[in-house]
Amino acid sequence: MPTDYTARTLLLEGADATAFAQAQFSSNVQSLAIGTWQFGAWLDAQGRVLALFHLARLADDVLLLLLRGGDAASMAQSLQRFVFRSKVKLTVPEPRALSTGPALDTYAARREADAYVLGCGDHSMVIGASPPDGAWRQPQIDLGWPWLPNNTLGALLPQALSLERLQAVAFDKGCYPGQEIVARLHYRGGLKRHMHCVVLSRPIDSGTVLHRSGENGIQLLDVAGDDASIQALAVIDDGLIHAIENVASIDTDEGLSLRVTQSWSA
Repeated sequence: MPTDYTARTLLLEGADATAFAQAQFSSNVQSLAIGTWQFGAWLDAQGRVLALFHLARLADDVLLLLLRGGDAASMAQSLQRFVFRSKVKLTVPEPRALSTGPALDTYAARREADAYVLGCGDHSMVIGASPPDGAWRQPQIDLGWPWLPNNTLGALLPQALSLERLQAVAFDKGCYPGQEIVARLHYRGGLKRHMHCVVLSRPIDSGTVLHRSGENGIQLLDVAGDDASIQALAVIDDGLIHAIENVASIDTDEGLSLRVTQSWSA
């Protein structure tokens, strides 16, 4: 099934919004200044990524999440179980158009009339103001900013998605779901899958799992481009990468080949 790139958002509002997010999400939310955003993730108890998002601080007591895959209503329902007596309100706005805006400093966040704008350097992401377009997808693949297809939610560890590099995971902020396992991998290593940027020989849906010699070695994330150049982010088993180090491309059982152009180990 093709990936949905509609802007699905979640608002956290109230005096305890930041403290609640700090306790639930993997990034250091307390360090987030008003008018900025950071990458964040919500993990399960085994450290796997249930949701990846842009987390913007719009006011002292207002946080906006733009999910990079997944469903905001389901996430809000699951988070609600942890609210208890916290002074925080979870609101799920209707899905809105997600489009590409002009250059804006990376990590800048602001509201423009009824729209929200998140700066990404040479472009911005605009929530709700314009007809949808996917022009932002290619430069973000180049940056190694993953968008998670549904079949990857709850299946991948942060290090496999290079979330440490994106500062979406903090190790000095105290406990949050999955923190112990993520910290153990950080300090002791042992993860056998990592994210790479690849060029594909033909178009294929985001989220496709590719095989080599019958093994499920390649999980495609976002795929973008045209017939002249099709790029993707992919989580690939280290053993497969080591096996083809001196080969120009990887041939898969599905009749598609891919060439690794960039790799991230953390």
